[in-house]
Amino acid sequence: DKIGNITFMIFTYVVLFLRCLRFIQILMQSLADGEKDEQNPNLIYINITKAYDQAWQYGHVDLFCMLFNSIQAALFAAPCRSDILKAISKDREVAEEDFLAKIHQFLINFTATVDTIYEMYSIMNA
Repeated sequence: DKIGNITFMIFTYVVLFLRCLRFIQILMQSLADGEKDEQNPNLIYINITKAYDQAWQYGHVDLFCMLFNSIQAALFAAPCRSDILKAISKDREVAEEDFLAKIHQFLINFTATVDTIYEMYSIMNA
C-alpha cells in the first residue's frame, strides 16, 4: 500500500541521514584526535576508512563492502588533511592546535545530539 511504502521510504532516508551524521562525527573526531597515516600524514585516508567502518559498514551487505574495498584507491583522491582543515576554518590562518581544540569543543555538543537521536530511534525500535 502507498502509506506503507512512503513510511518505509521516510524511515530509510532518516536512517541514511543518521548514518551520515555519525560518519561526519567519527571523521571529525578522528581528525581532531590527530589520527593519521605515519607514512602519509597529510592524507585523510585512515580517517575516512575509520568513519566508514564504524558508521556505514555494519549496515552494508557484502556487495557494498566488496564495492567499497574495490574502490579504496579512490579514497586517495580525498582532500589532504591540511586542505580540509583550511576549508573548515574558512581560509583563516588559525594555529592547528587552536583549531583542533575548537573541533573538540564542537564535537561535545554534536556527539551528544547524534547519540540522543540514535537513542530515540533505538527506543522506538526503528
